[in-house]
Amino acid sequence: MTERPRRAATGAAVLQPEITTTIVDAVIDELAGQGYGKLSMEAVARRAGVGKSALYRRWPSKQHMVIAAISAISVPLAEMPDTGSLRGDLDIALRGVLAWLSDPKFFRIMPDLIAETARNPDLAAATAHAIGEPRRARGEIMLRRAIERGELAADLDLELAMDLLAAPIHWRLIARHAELEPGYLDKLAELLMRAFGAR
Repeated sequence: MTERPRRAATGAAVLQPEITTTIVDAVIDELAGQGYGKLSMEAVARRAGVGKSALYRRWPSKQHMVIAAISAISVPLAEMPDTGSLRGDLDIALRGVLAWLSDPKFFRIMPDLIAETARNPDLAAATAHAIGEPRRARGEIMLRRAIERGELAADLDLELAMDLLAAPIHWRLIARHAELEPGYLDKLAELLMRAFGAR
């Protein structure tokens, strides 16, 4: 008896990128308006105009969904194209940090997310893995390029240097809620060049 070829299962989920984008936008809107603690899968589905099953086909839990949504925004803003000089790279890096932290929605999300990660070790670990580590990896690439060009010493403390890249802008915007005066990024870049011992 000849065996019939097996047919693909009907109703198999095909994840449509445009729906994923709509859901990610809805997650960000809900986070900005309600915070992590009050965010629900039901509210995200309603805002996105999809059923909850569309969410669960993509992510197994609220935490996975939130981390994916924030990562989709945060990581691309840390791209570090090679301008040929540390000073040029710093200009792009600092503008990327500013664009990330000053986004009106993300500006409201960040303090809440920091508070939640302080209470939730699993969320803290997931955030570090999906957002913090990829962003820092891009910063390390920029600094290693400068070392290879001879602009920075080979024994530069990379971990400390990467902390300094985002910390001043984060402190000014998120912690102090202060404005960035004209020329702030240029002054910060020059200060970082000196702190890093750039040649």
